[in-house]
Amino acid sequence: MTDESVNGIPTRLLGATLERVSIIGVGGHHIGRPADVETGIRIIRTAIDEGINFLDNAWCYHDGRSEEIMGRALGDGYRERVFLMTKNHGRDGDTFRQQLDESLRRLQTDHIDLLQFHEIIHEGEPDRIFGEGAIEAAVAARAAGKIRYIGFTGHRWPRLLRQMIEHGFEWDTLQMPVNLLDAHYRSFADEIMPMAEARNIGVIGMKGLAAGNILRAGVSPREALSYALSQPIATLVCGMESLEVLEQNLRIVRDWQPMSLDEQARLRERVAKVAADGHLEEYKTG
Repeated sequence: MTDESVNGIPTRLLGATLERVSIIGVGGHHIGRPADVETGIRIIRTAIDEGINFLDNAWCYHDGRSEEIMGRALGDGYRERVFLMTKNHGRDGDTFRQQLDESLRRLQTDHIDLLQFHEIIHEGEPDRIFGEGAIEAAVAARAAGKIRYIGFTGHRWPRLLRQMIEHGFEWDTLQMPVNLLDAHYRSFADEIMPMAEARNIGVIGMKGLAAGNILRAGVSPREALSYALSQPIATLVCGMESLEVLEQNLRIVRDWQPMSLDEQARLRERVAKVAADGHLEEYKTG
């Protein structure tokens, strides 16, 4: 996992795509939280100017507001400087196509670099995607140049991500929780990471701070992010709803050194008791 740096921000290859992405990305959900649009635009453009090129979003975030803010931010030449990802809830072909076209309009672009099937968290969803025309719609959109790569996300049941992989489609990416707590409850790292590595699927980490709950386990943001970045992932999506949080993350990433296996093991042991029942990982249990 050789890193190259852009303005002090390490980059990694995104699976078999050969695309090089910054090891942290701007989380789209948090971009829609500030009351004023200009704050979101400033966060995105500052992040890009500082060397972050991976942008996360989803059709559903804040009823489309996050995509609209990102679309505005990507004017003035910023679109050409980023690897743009968004997500789609379509489980059938018609819904997939409708949401994709809305995302393209909101993001003010003629193509999305990576489109992921979002939130594979309910029983039967993998079979629906492969049985009701959604995967065919995605492949057709790729052939038409509307999207470049195809992936999926999930944060509740590792077995559903396993089902997505076992359908046999050549996925470019998958997105899943990557954090200190995960090893102790329904572990995506244990069940899904080896499958992704064996197939050279680019892993996008999320929930590095477990929606902030990891701090209740006595772990600092720097420790938590350093642990997540030491895993075999391409990038870690980070929620940043203020310039202050962006600046904190930039400092952590620029100073970051990979943790040794022993250091990682000691951190996991520190949180083992509090993490055992999954209550701090509400996205798994909610």
